[in-house]
Amino acid sequence: MDTSIKEGHMDKTMCISADKRLQEFLESVPEDHSHRRMVQQEVKCGFGLDGVCCRLCSNGPCRISKARPKGVCGADRDTIAARNFLRSVAAGSGCYIHVMEQAAKELKSAALAGRKLKGVDALHRLCDELGIGEADDSQMALRLSEAVLEDLRRPYEEPMHLTEKLAYAKRTGVWKNAGLLPGGAKDEIFNAIVKTSTNLNSDPMDMLTQCLRLGISTGIYGLVLVNRLNDILMGEPELGFDPVGMRVIDPECINIMVTGHQHSMFGSLTGMMEHPEIKEMADRAGARGIRIVGCTCVGQDFQARSRCYEKVFCGHAGNNYSSEAVLLTGCIDLVVSEFNCSLPGIEPICEELSIPMLCLDDVAKKKGARHLPYHPEDREDVSVNVIAAAIASYVRRSRAGKRQNPMQDHGCNEAVTGVTERTLKGALGGSFAPLIDLIAAGSIKGVAAVVGCSNLRAKGHDVFTVELVKKLIARDILVVSAGCTCGGLENCGLMSRDAAGLAGPGLSQVCRSLGIPPVLNFGPCLAIGRIEAVAGELAGALGVDLPKLPVVVSAPQWLEEQALADGAFALALGFHLHLGLAPFVMGSPVILDVLCNQMEGITGGKLMVETEIDAAAEKIAAVISDKRRGLGLNE
Repeated sequence: MDTSIKEGHMDKTMCISADKRLQEFLESVPEDHSHRRMVQQEVKCGFGLDGVCCRLCSNGPCRISKARPKGVCGADRDTIAARNFLRSVAAGSGCYIHVMEQAAKELKSAALAGRKLKGVDALHRLCDELGIGEADDSQMALRLSEAVLEDLRRPYEEPMHLTEKLAYAKRTGVWKNAGLLPGGAKDEIFNAIVKTSTNLNSDPMDMLTQCLRLGISTGIYGLVLVNRLNDILMGEPELGFDPVGMRVIDPECINIMVTGHQHSMFGSLTGMMEHPEIKEMADRAGARGIRIVGCTCVGQDFQARSRCYEKVFCGHAGNNYSSEAVLLTGCIDLVVSEFNCSLPGIEPICEELSIPMLCLDDVAKKKGARHLPYHPEDREDVSVNVIAAAIASYVRRSRAGKRQNPMQDHGCNEAVTGVTERTLKGALGGSFAPLIDLIAAGSIKGVAAVVGCSNLRAKGHDVFTVELVKKLIARDILVVSAGCTCGGLENCGLMSRDAAGLAGPGLSQVCRSLGIPPVLNFGPCLAIGRIEAVAGELAGALGVDLPKLPVVVSAPQWLEEQALADGAFALALGFHLHLGLAPFVMGSPVILDVLCNQMEGITGGKLMVETEIDAAAEKIAAVISDKRRGLGLNE
């Protein structure tokens, strides 16, 4: 299987993609899209890249250089870069905490209404961990939701109660000693915004400490806990192999493309779509059925739970920078957005192709879209509106003769889906001991969590991610992934069992004997929390803290502020973190010294910025070798 990147026929007016079929399609269409706009935006502002531009007051914007080392107010490059960085981490944390809060509200509403929960076993396990005991499932769910909401809304100076119950025990001790245990998650964000305002905090170390606190609250609540709540609301993932890419879109169906991260908002919609009356309505419209088309992280969340939604979910089509192409197939009847990764670039395409857009959450309100506010108590009315809009749009598309999918050969015929901390352990016989044994024997050298976003600047669309992963698995390093990285890796075939042929001899043998690919698909970016749970179990089995593990985190194509909050979590956990693009702090010697050097003495973590693929693979492999030596294992 040849998945190498070839640039020979590349259209120089658009960026390259690791997904060659996607690139060919985007080259062939006349419409404007992000892959073309990337080339138009190649020249970047050097002050912005270094994080040393300040526009907080009307004396600015001030740009810091050797000739002008301070802004008008006297702020230097370290203060300015730290303020900018903290604001970005706070914004990213806000996004995750918003998703967490909405899920907790959904659970509370379900509990009060006595609605049936799809993941009762997940409810019992979580409540047992947290010491929440009620005989009635609804009462148990109510107490759980209230405990979560109360924690999120605590004041800054009051540590959240559930953090120590959810985090790996050896880590919480480190965080306590370093003064990093966060207070209420929402107040942490509020405090960060205040702290970075004009003429307030000017201490880079204090602001970086705040970043770590935000990373912990984001990670434990917005990544780890939100998955647990979604498992209760939506049903637990199950291992499987499913087709991926735009091949999953049936043009004869009514197709609803979803974008965002708030899976629980679609609980009522999926149930209603399975109702016989809705199927009859689709039949009368001349459609084979009505389906959800996965795009961005909410699609990957559906993909992980595909066994729960086989009748209404057709599959995952692609990541954030595939969404414009999904629309350009002409087979989408409605776009429903509820959170980020909903690119503004989809708006003119929807207008040109007469695809209606609905937004369920005003934080994701798109220009030209109808805002259909989602509240748990109005969930059925919202679902009726979504279905009605989709059917009406399909009728218009059908009458216009748009009944073919030009991308039926896109993607891969299989990708592993539904990998979680529980399903992975189950596949290993109920214990992580077999994985530990394989690592100890050297068949698997270590684990690289290649996670996060897709962007167009780090070598092109998914290029850094795909090429780095191929180099890592060739070194017998098992790769696990969560986020838009999964969308590129699965569409390029690296999450199929055939990809075992690209792995090194040890990993290849493991994959063939277990019937798994060398790259495991944990799903949406929220599932980074599931990877943390696996790491915690491995560390617990070995009796060590997380920094001792032969595990490296890489976000080769990080994109959004949420990714910076993820990165702060990885550093707080004590992992070495590789970034394929430098964060916007390179103009600050103090910040670079803290992140790249001093951090090891604080949390055990370390930032590694490497923009070249070969060098990044070498550095990741070197860290894993060093961690193996620390555990007394042969390289």
